[in-house]
Amino acid sequence: MKTPSKSDLPAKLAQGRRRFEKWRNNQETRTRLPEHLWSLAADLAREYGLSRTARILRLDYNGLKSRIERPASDEAPPVTATPAFLELLPAGTNAAVECTIECESVRGTRLRIHLQSQELPDLIALSQALWSQDR
Repeated sequence: MKTPSKSDLPAKLAQGRRRFEKWRNNQETRTRLPEHLWSLAADLAREYGLSRTARILRLDYNGLKSRIERPASDEAPPVTATPAFLELLPAGTNAAVECTIECESVRGTRLRIHLQSQELPDLIALSQALWSQDR
């Protein structure tokens, strides 16, 4: 069967064909199609028909059909953001918190803090106050 000429194609389908050809020409070896091209092909197939789109874009009919039949939630996986900062809050238990912090300044001044309580104080403010006396 003869592939339609460029003048017989709707503009969107012709543009899709150009994008596929451009991608194929830039590949050195056989490579899987990227997801954005599969998504484009599925959209075009919904609009212009599965068989026609598969033939014009030179895609596997069954592969394209399976993409069209997927529910919309399967087409694009949800994007999850990676948190830049994660604050861990203590559990609502009554367990005592205990820790020991040891620091030494350039001058040799040593600082040892042993904390044991239900809540930890602001350690940054405490250590800054103690270190400022050393200066």
